[in-house]
Amino acid sequence: MTHTATRPVAGRINSTAILAIILISYFMILLDNSIIFTGLPSIQSSMGYSATGLSWVQDAYTLVFGGLLLLGARLGDIFGRRRVFVAGLAIFAIASFLVGVASNGWWLIAARALQGVGAAVVAPASLSLLTVSFPPGPERTRAVAWYGAAAGIGASLGLVIGGALADWVSWRAGFFINVPIGIAMIVLAPRFIPETQPSSGRFDVAGAVLATLGMTALVFGVVNSAEAGWTSPITVSTLTAGAILLILLFLNEARAEQPIMPLRLFRSRERSGAYAARMLYLGAMIGFFYFTTQLLQGVMGFSAFQAGIAFFPMTIVNFAVAMLIPRLTPRFGNSAILSVGIAVTLAGMAWLSLVHPGSTYLTAIALPMILIGGGQGLAFAPLTSAGISGVQAEDAGAASGLVNTAHQLGSALGLGILVAVSAGAGSSADDATTALTDHVSTALTAGTALFAACLVIALALIIPATRRRSTTKQFEPEKGSRDGALVDRR
Repeated sequence: MTHTATRPVAGRINSTAILAIILISYFMILLDNSIIFTGLPSIQSSMGYSATGLSWVQDAYTLVFGGLLLLGARLGDIFGRRRVFVAGLAIFAIASFLVGVASNGWWLIAARALQGVGAAVVAPASLSLLTVSFPPGPERTRAVAWYGAAAGIGASLGLVIGGALADWVSWRAGFFINVPIGIAMIVLAPRFIPETQPSSGRFDVAGAVLATLGMTALVFGVVNSAEAGWTSPITVSTLTAGAILLILLFLNEARAEQPIMPLRLFRSRERSGAYAARMLYLGAMIGFFYFTTQLLQGVMGFSAFQAGIAFFPMTIVNFAVAMLIPRLTPRFGNSAILSVGIAVTLAGMAWLSLVHPGSTYLTAIALPMILIGGGQGLAFAPLTSAGISGVQAEDAGAASGLVNTAHQLGSALGLGILVAVSAGAGSSADDATTALTDHVSTALTAGTALFAACLVIALALIIPATRRRSTTKQFEPEKGSRDGALVDRR
């Protein structure tokens, strides 16, 4: 079947307005990835969750978000990305309201899952709209840098906003604010964002179902092991089912006429490495937020708002460094920036994992956060660029979907692993403070290992691929870039 390349419909384009709408919408859905963290103690108390049950308040969102991202990207290709973008915003705003009025634990988890549906539509549409709206070169480099900054700052600022609202109003208020923001973006998007030409095609429903169920089973098995153990029949059966479903997913994608996850995207070592590295990086980062907020409130006695403010050193450094990316990329290239970014984040997490009951905020948390914020500011934009490098227009949606899929599924799977690894830590401690500190330290040590694995993948796959691409005649650098904005000429 012949596809129609997806390009913006002709018309006057206001690139500043397009970027603002995309970034605000993307920022909103990422905000909800972290706004929940500082309100976790209040949520656990009001809803009666167990420690592992509480993790599903986050995982319900990230799992559905990540599992449906590929289908969400395909929706944009077929129906037009602006139309799908607006529909996703509507679903997200409605779900946010339902989270805010949740009366019990199951309602809250179900509403968080519905939020994931809306986010799965908005995220790939936003990145693919950015890809087709900004040509390769300095303009796209700047746009991607802002996109990467939104990803990092959304996570950090969500903690501050969530903490302030949890202390002064209620943890529910953090979700109500999405409603007016979502409505505003729904009104503005049709005015400024050009529609893309729909392409003829069909849905790979089997691929979407296998991706969602496979990752859900895998994460459920990992989280269940924290309470039931790795040899539990439920743990073993769900992990096995998850592995089988994911194998079936790849077999299906190899045969599907129009797959939601074209396997040709993995032929590039740079893109494959970027997806794997992003999963590991976000798996460690989500654990950093999840466990550090518990450390601040449960060990150091911070209120929810104070815990959010405590992340300011990271947020400020993250933003400042991310804004330097457009200047650094032409000079040093994505390879060097990405390597340094991951290494600096790794150093910060390793430092933070050394926390003990007598630690102080300044030396044990604030200073490591500065390293983590700086590393994240350096790493996010190069990881995003590597994930969409060299894709053709018809694959922009799928590649964008894979970037965001790696982001969300890495978060869900990483959090599940860290919860499971740290489940028994601190059980022999003499008091609750020491027990929680041991628990957090163990989780952060495991997060350090994830960052180390991420660095290995970047050094082994992404960096050699970008260097090879810059020296072969099949690839030509765009004006104003070194290896961050190259076009695949094959």
